[in-house]
Amino acid sequence: MRLHRLSREIPKTRRVRTIGVEEELLLVDGRTGAPTAIAERLLQNWEQNTAGNGEASPPPVSTDDGVIEAELQQQQIEIDTAPCTALVDLEQQIHAWRQQADKLARTAGGRAVAIATSPLPVSPDVMPGSRHRALAERFGLTAVEQLTCGCHVHVGVESPDEGVAVIDRIRVWLPVLIALSANSPFWQGRDSGYASYRSQVWRRFPTAGPTEQFGGVAAYRGRVAALLATGVPLDEAMMYFDARLSHRYPTVEVRVADVCLLASDTVLLAGLVRALVETAVRAWKRGDAARPVPAELLRMASWRASRSGVEGELLDPYSARPRPAADVVAALVEHIGPAARDLHDEDALLAGLDQVQRRGTGTMWQRRAYKSSGSLPDMILRAADRTIEMEV
Repeated sequence: MRLHRLSREIPKTRRVRTIGVEEELLLVDGRTGAPTAIAERLLQNWEQNTAGNGEASPPPVSTDDGVIEAELQQQQIEIDTAPCTALVDLEQQIHAWRQQADKLARTAGGRAVAIATSPLPVSPDVMPGSRHRALAERFGLTAVEQLTCGCHVHVGVESPDEGVAVIDRIRVWLPVLIALSANSPFWQGRDSGYASYRSQVWRRFPTAGPTEQFGGVAAYRGRVAALLATGVPLDEAMMYFDARLSHRYPTVEVRVADVCLLASDTVLLAGLVRALVETAVRAWKRGDAARPVPAELLRMASWRASRSGVEGELLDPYSARPRPAADVVAALVEHIGPAARDLHDEDALLAGLDQVQRRGTGTMWQRRAYKSSGSLPDMILRAADRTIEMEV
C-alpha cells in the first residue's frame, strides 16, 4: 500500500516542519548494467552555466519543485526535492524526479538506478571542476573509489540552537535508519557480506560518522572551526557528520542512509527523520537532557546496522547491548509516536514499516534477485525498473 493513501491531511492552521530529500542515483548502461560515465553529458543537454571560478561546470536541472545536479563521479547523479510539509507531496516529487533522471539517462543509452553501490566492478571517473579535482588530489583512493549513493534528509529547524539540540538527541537513533535503508550488499563484483557496504566505504573520509554531543551551537561552531583549522577538510561542506546543520539551508541534515530502492521507502525514511526531529525539539524545550552515549558506542551501533541491517540484531540506543532488530525498530516507533500522531504521519509510517518487514530492504531484494537469476547485470536492470515504480 502506498504511503500517501494512509497519510491524513495536516490542518492548514498547524505549522509543520518542512522535509526535503537528496537522492544519489547510479548511472548504468541500459544493456549491460555496468556503471557508465555519462553524468556530464546528461547535464550539458540543458542550458550551460559557468562556475564562479570561470570554469565550465555541468549545470543543475532546476525547477520550483527541485533539482537534478552533478555528484562526485561521472557514474552518478543527484536529485533533490523542494521542501514539503506533507508526505504525499514528497512522494510525488521523488517519483517525478526519479522518472526525469531515468529519462535523461536513457537519452545516452543508460538508466538511473537507486542502488547505493555498484554490484559490478568499476573504476569511477571524477567529475570535472576544481573542487572535485581537489577532493581526488587530497584524499586519493578514498575519493577516487567513492562511488556510493546515499539519501540525505533535510528537516526544517527554527534556529541553529534548535538544530544542535536536535543533533544531540537524535544521534542514538541514526543507526536504526542505516538498517532500515540498507541497499548496498555488493561491491566490485562480489557480495560484501554487509547489508550497507556504502556505510563502510563512506566512512573512509576523516570527517564522516557519529559525533559526540555538542551541548550548544557555540560548541558546534567551535568544533567545525577546529576541524577546518587542521587543514584536512577542504571546506565546511566536508563536515560529513551523520547529522549536521546544513551549510546551505535552515535545516538539520541526516546523512546516514543508503539511497532506497523504492521511492516509498525514501518517504518512510523522511517521515521517520521528521518525527525524530520533532520529538527531539519537544524534549529540548522540556529541558530533558540528551542521553550521554559516547561516539565510540555509536560507531559500534552503526557498524552492526551496516553489517546485518534488519535481519539480525541491532544495538539498543540506550544500553548499547544487542537486541533483535524488530525490537529496536519497535522502540523507535514508541519513541516518535506522539510526534508522528500530531503530524498525522503515524498511520503512514506504520504502514511503511510493515512493508519493509514483509518484503525486506533493498539489500534483501538485491540478494534475492541475484540468487533468482544468477546474473548481476540482470539484477541491476531489474532494479532500474523498480527505481521508477509506484508501489501498490
